[in-house]
Amino acid sequence: SELRVLVPAILGVICVLGVACNLTAMVILFSNAHRGKLSLINSLIFNLMFADGLVLMFTVPFRAASYSRANWSLGWVVCKTADWFLQSCMVAKSLTVAFMAKACSRYVSNPTRQVSIHLGSILVVLFFIWLSACSVTIPLWLFAKLQREVRGLVCVLMFPPEAKEFMSVYVKAYPLGVYCAPLSVALMYFWKAYGHCQRRSSKSQNLRTQIRSRRLTLMLFSLTLAMAILWLPQWVVWLWERHLAEKETEGAQPLTSSPPLFLALSAQLLTFSLSLVNPLIVLFLSEEFRESYRGLWRRLTLRKQPPPKPKPGPHNPTSLQSPCPRPETSGQLPGERAGGEKEADRVSLKDGVVLPDVEQFWQDRETGSHTDENDPVPWENQAQEEKK
Repeated sequence: SELRVLVPAILGVICVLGVACNLTAMVILFSNAHRGKLSLINSLIFNLMFADGLVLMFTVPFRAASYSRANWSLGWVVCKTADWFLQSCMVAKSLTVAFMAKACSRYVSNPTRQVSIHLGSILVVLFFIWLSACSVTIPLWLFAKLQREVRGLVCVLMFPPEAKEFMSVYVKAYPLGVYCAPLSVALMYFWKAYGHCQRRSSKSQNLRTQIRSRRLTLMLFSLTLAMAILWLPQWVVWLWERHLAEKETEGAQPLTSSPPLFLALSAQLLTFSLSLVNPLIVLFLSEEFRESYRGLWRRLTLRKQPPPKPKPGPHNPTSLQSPCPRPETSGQLPGERAGGEKEADRVSLKDGVVLPDVEQFWQDRETGSHTDENDPVPWENQAQEEKK
């Protein structure tokens, strides 16, 4: 009875936090792609977060509801599709990790090379991943059924007699094909990428690129290692339960008992927690992702402040200031002006006080009442007369 409360509560926390982290990561990756930063590695990371979001939104709530009750009360459709949907998403994540490792190895081998990839090629890769994931898990959808027992209805995986030989091979080949093979390929490519990262370069630009390649390799390798560790207990339970079911189908007394309850529940929780761990790994190990996350957080939390309005108050008294000198008078004045007049002009411009002689000069200039003998700039009048 305590587990029927504790396990759904833990799954609820994982679901809420995981959905928030994965949606944030997907928004950041989508905005980067919209700004022109489209790459195969970022697209595969987006696909990984998308699969995690599907698991958290459409599998964890139903699994928490099933754990909270003694019998199955979610209906035949959920029984048919629950395990198939979960396994399809997990297989898609496993294949995505393998493709990420290969893309990382190609990038690290020559980081300075600009590789252009079209959106159509990325969509083909993602379509192949999901088609393979949904196809290889079809037997889990076909043989899931509701069975009535003493405690009520339960959702089980029952193999018919005509499919016994096929399922005997399937339950052993399935973990090898969707867990061991993709992760082994990923580790092989990461080993090659690690060898490329160990090569040092004398050029500073190439050195910075190699540091970025090492960080990318570390992040993607951490995603692969987290999947290998957190998904492993579920495969132990899988083989244990299928081996026991195969012995019972043959009519022999099974040599092993059913998996312990603590192991089965821990395996389920670790599998679902992987969907929360993946975006956290990307957040803490990717500097570019952290910068994008900070920018998104600032846009969501900070509002644009209106420009401050000037506060009403007393203005500082201003005195009459002389107009700015014209370009032709800003340099050395003609010889008619004495040195004292020039010094007075500079003092008047500096102090903001217009001296009488300077004020009279500008009034004559603006009204045109000056005479030819006292004209300080005779070349202007000469030019105007020539134009006339």
